Amino acid sequence: MIFGNAGAPGGHGPQGHGDGDDEIFASFDSGILRRFYGFVRPYRSPLVWALLSAILYVASQVAIPLTIRSAVDHAVARGDGIPVEWIVLGLGLLAATSSLFNFLQEWTAARLAQKVIFDLRRAMFAHLQDVSLSFLDQTHVGRIMSRLQGDVNALQEFLETSVSAVGDLALLIGIFAVLLWMDFQLGLLSLSVVPVLVAARALWLPWAKTTFRRARDASSIVNGVLAENIGGVRTIQESRREAVNFTHYETKAREYFDAQIASSRAAAIMVPTVDFLTGLAQAIVVVAGGLAVLGGRLDVGVMIAFIFYVQRFFDPIRTLSQQYTVMQRAMAAGYRIFEVLDVPVTVANKPDAIPLETSSPSIEFSHVTFGYKPGRPILHDLSFAIEPGQVAALVGPTGSGKTSIAALIHRFYDVWQGEIRLGGQDVRDLTQRSLGGAIAMVLQEPFLFTGTVAENIRFSSDHANRDTIVEAAKAVHAHDFIMALPQGYDTELGQRGQNLSIGQRQLLSFARALVADPKILILDEATASIDSDTEQKIQAALKVLLKGRTSIVIAHRLSTVRDADKILVLRNGRLLEQGNHTQLVAAGGLYADLCRRSQSSFDDERTLAVS
Repeated sequence: MIFGNAGAPGGHGPQGHGDGDDEIFASFDSGILRRFYGFVRPYRSPLVWALLSAILYVASQVAIPLTIRSAVDHAVARGDGIPVEWIVLGLGLLAATSSLFNFLQEWTAARLAQKVIFDLRRAMFAHLQDVSLSFLDQTHVGRIMSRLQGDVNALQEFLETSVSAVGDLALLIGIFAVLLWMDFQLGLLSLSVVPVLVAARALWLPWAKTTFRRARDASSIVNGVLAENIGGVRTIQESRREAVNFTHYETKAREYFDAQIASSRAAAIMVPTVDFLTGLAQAIVVVAGGLAVLGGRLDVGVMIAFIFYVQRFFDPIRTLSQQYTVMQRAMAAGYRIFEVLDVPVTVANKPDAIPLETSSPSIEFSHVTFGYKPGRPILHDLSFAIEPGQVAALVGPTGSGKTSIAALIHRFYDVWQGEIRLGGQDVRDLTQRSLGGAIAMVLQEPFLFTGTVAENIRFSSDHANRDTIVEAAKAVHAHDFIMALPQGYDTELGQRGQNLSIGQRQLLSFARALVADPKILILDEATASIDSDTEQKIQAALKVLLKGRTSIVIAHRLSTVRDADKILVLRNGRLLEQGNHTQLVAAGGLYADLCRRSQSSFDDERTLAVS
């Protein structure tokens, strides 16, 4: 299952709030750990240094109470030798050594974590750039962001603390061994509270798993709702649904708040439990050890060392309890992250793929059947041909498959049946890079990136210089409005170019396509967002843009396709008619009917304008 229901065929898609894989709350998964180690392996040297520093830190920690014991027994109780100054100096050196190795382990682990997480983020981003659009079409952007941010951060926290966890485990074993070595009987007695701790944790764990899973679910849901509302803010404001959407978000945010409070409670409840058992163990040492000292069976220094060790013994238990929670979250996050990395790239180059080298390729559909969901085809046994240099128009009612045809030419998807050939070559035999360089698409809603105007025009052609950019802008009548901007071509655009009008953004996308100099040009409702006056200016520019290129124009405005060499009329994914404007009007079919409706709408608009 990919991203729960959202990624499965026939799932809920972007509207679904469930995230099936959030139900997994892994306690320990060696497979995930092995895959995660694959990202750590290039940095084995820093890992070894971090672990070595942790072991040396543990050794210095274990040595401090032993030094205090010797000082008390020999220098204080018996007065037989070691000067107090030497004792103080020795303890100071041990403390300094302990602090140094503690700093080294944390600093090295933090640097290691940052390097590994950087590689992991890069791998996820690179893979998401390559995954097929069929996956992205059905996956909520908020869920992807949750994995790129929250889940990666969970792994980072685990990696940063795992080295210290190894040290804590070593410290626990070291203290346990020293306690039994100094006095076996008192050691067993002082550690008698450990079974109580084990039993308490066994009762706590099932409840904690449920609580943490709920927190992960709530986090994914609230991120999805937030991303959806930010992306659709224009529609929300147009519909005046701010209050309704705020109430909906507040409900999800409240659920997230409650889940996080419960998660924090579950994570924190073990700390006072450990503190209580620590105090109980110290009380046992004081009472039992004190009686042994009074009876002459135990030296004072040993009892004092016991008190230090018992107090220190429960510190790693406390941190390991917290680390176990971090590990569980990391295992769940790792499952989700590697699930992203395992999303299959269904549209990929064949091993023997060749580049598209034809200067003006033909386009041929041969018995093509295709759909986005199994069992629900959009195109049905579709066949047509567009000759090199021809301008073909696709017309038909909404849902007839026009945009799907454009996507298949670019090989965003693979056909179910049949073939699509460019220049006589099956698109599946061509490299995707050559397809991207040969085909330019101008969409109804152009996407502009954060950056300057010039950078956006040059987006598909890094080699273009300023003169080429200016010439392209002039050709599509964008130069004048660009020069009116505060810094002209160096003006920084806001997110998605929101500081420009829709028509201006479209003009920039035309300039971008012209600079790219594609062999095949696809205009998908490219003039739908442009006013009539601007459209008239662009028609002249389009003649330059379309000249010498095999082109496809998708439009509802039939006035924009009258001059096309060939018009393909579609309905319900089937080709009904083809020919030029004159032939199709004379045929009296669907195209002629669409023309009559278009003319009637134009006459109505002109009448309203006059009145």
